[in-house]
Amino acid sequence: MLRGLNHITLSVSHLDTSLTFYTKQLGFKGHVKWDDGAYLSLGDIWLCLSLGRPCEKTDYTHIALTVEESAYATFVEKIRAAGVSEWKQNKSEGHSLYLLDPDDHKLEIHVGTLANRLESLKRKPYAGLVWL
Repeated sequence: MLRGLNHITLSVSHLDTSLTFYTKQLGFKGHVKWDDGAYLSLGDIWLCLSLGRPCEKTDYTHIALTVEESAYATFVEKIRAAGVSEWKQNKSEGHSLYLLDPDDHKLEIHVGTLANRLESLKRKPYAGLVWL
């Protein structure tokens, strides 16, 4: 049966621009690049960048990446100094920076874990929250 997340593939309009963003701004490790794609990793996350025509994203769907609390302020400063666009302000538990990649894929840089989030819901539950 399923054991976990295998990889994420993002459609990108300019492979080199996206490769630079993910490796230089976000710290992914580049492994291979070919005419219309590239494989990168960050910890256990395998990311494929696939040259194509990204579609507009207007919903809340996004990819969240972990940053240590001790590195959060420095990371935010680096991203903002680079002029990376932000798409939302954080309103939930833990520090989060919501940013856009070069093709407007929504990313979140988050301090915290699922356990932290669940604990916070004991103190301040979402409307209609039901524990499973």
